Amino acid sequence: MSSEELRLVSPTIDNDGKLPRKYTMAGQGVKKDISPPLEWYNVPEGTKTLALVVEDIDAPDPSGPLVPWTVWVVVDIPPEMKGLPEGYSGNEDQTTGIREGNNDHKIPGWRGPLLPSHGHRFQFKLFALDDKPKIGHTLF
Repeated sequence: MSSEELRLVSPTIDNDGKLPRKYTMAGQGVKKDISPPLEWYNVPEGTKTLALVVEDIDAPDPSGPLVPWTVWVVVDIPPEMKGLPEGYSGNEDQTTGIREGNNDHKIPGWRGPLLPSHGHRFQFKLFALDDKPKIGHTLF
């Protein structure tokens, strides 16, 4: 990976990529629906907005194959921002224009996953967009 590539990191997620229990809905030490802190670097020049999608890529569907489960969607993040603090979800500052979309529970914001088994992988994807998305109200 080039040092100039867009990078997304969390100071609370270890090198193995394990999501700390306090950001889930399972076990001792959990905090209800608190989103983890995130930081990003090397936002490409010309970026108009950032979008974030977090998915549990090992979410089981009892009636079918593994299908990613959307945990958090955030859009209209100003490109000059350098991250989101712990517990940002549900506490956004309306002056920034940032919006949280519905997760797969059909509610906006971070929804701490209830892990039925160990070993779930979470994919945090940050998108640098060259235009603001035109998203209808049905998704948010």
